[in-house]
Amino acid sequence: MSKYYEYRHTVGFEETNMVGNVYYVNYLRWQGRCREMFLKDRAPAVLADLQQDLKLFTLRVDCEFFAELAAFDELCIRMRLTELAQTQVQFGFDYVRLDESGETLVARGSQRVACMRGPNTRTIPARVPEALAKALQPYA
Repeated sequence: MSKYYEYRHTVGFEETNMVGNVYYVNYLRWQGRCREMFLKDRAPAVLADLQQDLKLFTLRVDCEFFAELAAFDELCIRMRLTELAQTQVQFGFDYVRLDESGETLVARGSQRVACMRGPNTRTIPARVPEALAKALQPYA
């Protein structure tokens, strides 16, 4: 098994700017999409918990760019666990362009998430759900 969860994506015109390269905010959107698909594929119990009172608050995101992407580039966003604390999780993301010459790392990012519970006006930190911690183990 790989040490990362992989989400594949084909860049569309709507994700590019007037110059023709991918607009930076899309890299952050792809981090979120990768995380969502991980939950759907590997931790569906957490999705059910989100329908109750669990909340995943994104505390920090970042992305460092190494090369540009353009419309119709094939891309893999590879997510791995970089830290698992009592109430927070940190993910690392590699953005890899796939083409006939192989793989090229085009960006690298990270995201820190806090687990919270309670009503919107009184949320408090909560332990990382066991189902999430277990689903993340192979990606540490």
